[in-house]
Amino acid sequence: MSTPTAGDWRIFRGDGVRRQVAMPGAPPWRRFGAPERARGPLPYLISAAHADVVNAALHLRRPLLVTGPAGTGKSSLARAVAHELSLGTLLRWPVNSRSNVQDALYQYDAIGRLRETTLSRDQGEAEPSIGSFIRLGPLGTALVPGSSPRALLVDEMDKGDVDLPNDLLTVFEEGVFDIPELIRLPEEQATVEVLTADGDGTATVERGRVHCTEFPVVIITSNGERDFPAAFLRRCVRLDLPVPDEEQLRAIVAAHLGEEALREIDDLLRTFLRRRAPGELATDQLLNAVFLRGSGVDLDAEGLLNAVLHQLSGTV
Repeated sequence: MSTPTAGDWRIFRGDGVRRQVAMPGAPPWRRFGAPERARGPLPYLISAAHADVVNAALHLRRPLLVTGPAGTGKSSLARAVAHELSLGTLLRWPVNSRSNVQDALYQYDAIGRLRETTLSRDQGEAEPSIGSFIRLGPLGTALVPGSSPRALLVDEMDKGDVDLPNDLLTVFEEGVFDIPELIRLPEEQATVEVLTADGDGTATVERGRVHCTEFPVVIITSNGERDFPAAFLRRCVRLDLPVPDEEQLRAIVAAHLGEEALREIDDLLRTFLRRRAPGELATDQLLNAVFLRGSGVDLDAEGLLNAVLHQLSGTV
């Protein structure tokens, strides 16, 4: 096996020749093995003023609405809060045009239950519990009562249906929701164990109602693609993350790649700052360029720097 060096970083050559090569090490933010997860999330840098806004939302037990251009660390903030406050695995609800509150609360597999119940009856076995066919979504799991709150990331809320923010108001105000399929059960089945969004996790539901004892830490991100209704905004604490300046960018590079990565980035940083405009370039693109430079990749090769620092807006 061969490892690419500063003069031989191209492991793919497009010549059709089959080779055995050692894959280069991945950037820290693209490593997914268990040892990497055990180290915790990558460092998150935030100003004292912005951290104060986060703390205000925590004290008020209100959702934190985080806005700002792509690449300013909106989603990463949720992971940092969950990690620092020891709130368990971050629950994530990625919003799209088909998202609705019902699915985020829970899903009921009625067809699966009918099939399994019929099969059990035919074999003379006990019918499976209805709880095996109900799975709480990320929002529903965040509302499960517990001694400490859970952390929930509602990612890119502005991509959802226009009515989605209003549909969340009751849940955010009362911290409760009902599961009608469980409410209709007889008294002897008032307590049901259901699945949660935590992989193989379960939660106990009493009389078909989930009511939080500690309101979850809810962080909602938005890229500013549309406005939200006033009633929704009134119930949130607002944090607008700006694009980082040169000093902050250097601190981010050092935090992710080490102080030694700062030695030869002046030209990359100048190029990044010259090309950057709100919504045009993201900080992780600079990190990508610096990582490639440190790995011996020739960023002066025709078109390579443009490919790494490509604009995020416009037609692709």
